Amino acid sequence: MTQEEQINQLFRQRVCWITDSGPEDDIAISSRIRFARNVAGEQFPIRADDETLCRIRSEVLEGIRNVSAAESFHVCEFEVDSLSQLDRLFLLERHLISREFMNPRHGAALVTNREQGAFVMVNEEDHLRIQVLAPGFQLKALWDRIDRFDDRLSGHIPFAFDSQYGYLTACPTNLGTGMRASVMLHLPGLVLSGQIQAVLQGVGKLGLAARGFYGEGSQTLGNLYQISNQSSLGESEAQILERICAVISQIIAHEKKARMLLLSNRRDFLLDHVGRAYGLLKHSYLITGEESLNALSALRLGVDMKMFKTVGIHTVNELFLLVQSAHLQKYAGRELEQEERDAVRAALLRKYFQE
Repeated sequence: MTQEEQINQLFRQRVCWITDSGPEDDIAISSRIRFARNVAGEQFPIRADDETLCRIRSEVLEGIRNVSAAESFHVCEFEVDSLSQLDRLFLLERHLISREFMNPRHGAALVTNREQGAFVMVNEEDHLRIQVLAPGFQLKALWDRIDRFDDRLSGHIPFAFDSQYGYLTACPTNLGTGMRASVMLHLPGLVLSGQIQAVLQGVGKLGLAARGFYGEGSQTLGNLYQISNQSSLGESEAQILERICAVISQIIAHEKKARMLLLSNRRDFLLDHVGRAYGLLKHSYLITGEESLNALSALRLGVDMKMFKTVGIHTVNELFLLVQSAHLQKYAGRELEQEERDAVRAALLRKYFQE
């Protein structure tokens, strides 16, 4: 099977971390944990030559194959540097690669399971970026999964580790545990009530970061925010998880309160906000990506507040992915110009909401 055929197969696969149910999934879309790891004795990717990067890729892929064979799970492998720009954009929209991988260095690779809930980027900023995703707010369950995989992979690949500094990484902020834990939150209540900036400032003061839909360097769309730790040195994995889980729990509580206050104190405003969004999604013939994500955010709020009987929250989650550029072009089966994408997006949404 060619790489393009594998990509098209991924497009048709259910994305477990966004379509399945999870704890607090009315607000928490998904949870993610990432480990940064490097091969002992090797130059970081930014310093390594092409020959070294290709050799490291081969060694890492062989190690992952050994673990996957022992655990009896199927993986898909991609040489990212040989993929088309459209296929790389598709993987970015699926949150399987980083923005840096849109312009990958030689030797870049991706390995993912079929459900797209566990994957490894090879030769990004570090030799390995091991990541797991799950629906809702369940960082501690994810920690068990990634820790077990990391332990087994370390039996095949020697990781760079220092007794004083911990895991050695290309960026100093990843030194120590090499761990980033994040939760993607849907926060329309805090946005509509004007409280979001105060909450985000509080997050920053607590040593956490708030990022957009695609993580670092991306803009906020659809009232979706990724909350994560900023550094991993000086704390254990358990301490990092405890700190971020406490903050996430507080944000979720604030969002629930904001929604209830909107419903009780500004009911007409809320109904109008949701109703206009639903009308836009159901009746548009041209709609941009930003318009659709913001309208889907309002619709998701309405679904959670029991304003709709025929629309499910996981359908809205799935549409957050499907309305994006590369997904639309996969759906259409060809590359599309901007206005064509807006028309195909509108037709897709009309189909969903008229059934």
